[in-house]
Amino acid sequence: MLENVVKRFGEVTAVDGVTLTVEDQEFIVLVGPSGCGKSTTLRLIAGLEEITEGFIYIGAQLVNYVEPKDRDVAMVFQNYALYPHMNVYMNMAFGLKLRRFSTDEIDRRVHEAAAILGIEELLDRKPRQLSGGQSQRVAMGRAIVRKPKAFLFDEPLSNLDAKLRVSMRGEIRSLHDRLKTTTVYVTHDQVEAMTLADRVVLINAGAIQQVGTPLDIYDNPMNRFVAGFIGSPAMNFIDCTVTKKGRDIVLDGNSFQFSISAIRDGALISQLLGKEVTLGLRPEDIEDREFAKEQKKGIMKATVTMVEPMGANVHLRVTNGAHHIIACVDSKTQARVGKTIDLICDLSKAHLFDKKTETVITKSTESE
Repeated sequence: MLENVVKRFGEVTAVDGVTLTVEDQEFIVLVGPSGCGKSTTLRLIAGLEEITEGFIYIGAQLVNYVEPKDRDVAMVFQNYALYPHMNVYMNMAFGLKLRRFSTDEIDRRVHEAAAILGIEELLDRKPRQLSGGQSQRVAMGRAIVRKPKAFLFDEPLSNLDAKLRVSMRGEIRSLHDRLKTTTVYVTHDQVEAMTLADRVVLINAGAIQQVGTPLDIYDNPMNRFVAGFIGSPAMNFIDCTVTKKGRDIVLDGNSFQFSISAIRDGALISQLLGKEVTLGLRPEDIEDREFAKEQKKGIMKATVTMVEPMGANVHLRVTNGAHHIIACVDSKTQARVGKTIDLICDLSKAHLFDKKTETVITKSTESE
């Protein structure tokens, strides 16, 4: 558990009042842009950095002043940190030798971990003889043999190619499901976070923005940063004004108007007439009208500026007035650069944010 943890480097605050409880056997992922403080948070848990303020508990033990070697956690680094002069067996056994385990116990643990990871045939090799994926498995094996209270992963897949990252992601999740060891995992890749985590902790500028299951964060972002970070391609943000058109209240984006009666949580902004809000629409919730399954949604005319075939679908980059939008449409689309098309927006899945505070508009913000 982290309680109001702060880390400053001189005048720079890298971690700003982080409070977080990680449940036993949970796989939790810290995700955010580069420099947001997620790796520093992990190093604070490991004891590799000294906290400026706050408290860190591992189990029931306060570990603020406990040496890293005595915290009973195992860290897997981005660069693997294997000893080049030792073979795989010795790399995996080294930590156990320092702790004076018996030769038989060391041998049993190393072979057990090697079997789990499928690297038994690599035990006599030196790190220079290993591929990136094999090196990663050895680094994981070195952590497994210790049987720690928690695994700490610091961007362990960032040095691997895209295809290997996908397969290693699955292996890490399967490993956790088998060992049930509490895991804290750091990444800047939101796809990794969404596919691996029991819960995602989204961090920006050293502070936690939102904690929740991957699906909850995707469906119910608390602010514009969270909404824009989670999801690929990123959510579209369109500045609008709440205004009246006859008896209807609409979101006016200058080049389009959407009735708020069709918008998710639209009734919440009925008292915000004249105010500016930001409409958030995910690309996958925007369809080419010609292939849309339903027609009773927001219609927007747009001019195509780029067509990006992705196989199962097509990403269209379009303009609507001053708005630049990405739509993820059916692969059969006839849209071409320069062509004006009708887009259908699923307003039931739209998100609304206060333009000034960038927080999602809820019942609590409606009356402010």
